Amino acid sequence: MTMASGAQNRTVRHEAAAKAISKAIIRNMPADDGGSGCPVLVEGIRDEQALRSLGFRGTIEKVNRGWDRPRLIAYLHSTYCSEQAADGGPPIILLMDWDRTGGKLQTSIRDRLMALDSTVDEELRNTLLRAMKPEGRTVESLMPHAQLLEPMVQAILLDMS
Repeated sequence: MTMASGAQNRTVRHEAAAKAISKAIIRNMPADDGGSGCPVLVEGIRDEQALRSLGFRGTIEKVNRGWDRPRLIAYLHSTYCSEQAADGGPPIILLMDWDRTGGKLQTSIRDRLMALDSTVDEELRNTLLRAMKPEGRTVESLMPHAQLLEPMVQAILLDMS
């Protein structure tokens, strides 16, 4: 592999990540601002900080809030899953880390919500898992890349509007 192809590969991966982030930002925006009002569920506060640095402005819910899993699932279901999102998609964006622990958490939460007939949006996580794995395996590992990704995200958002 030449140096140029490595850089091209990184650029292609970052562009894919920026597109997925842009789409999720729009789904996350409040409906009053032209979004779908879908919350993003992440593991903790540093994950929220990473998403905010990338341009997320809507609701971000955290798994690590001192609640047991059944209480969290009941809260998410009653708060967000009683009706579909404004865009007709799943009412919650589920974004756990793409490491082993995050994968187990993602599966557990998805399966519990699906058992209550609620779908979840996993597109962002699936794209970031493929595109950003070399840079890290956690949502918070996006933070150092925000300076590079955020302008790409903003450019995509401008093109979409």
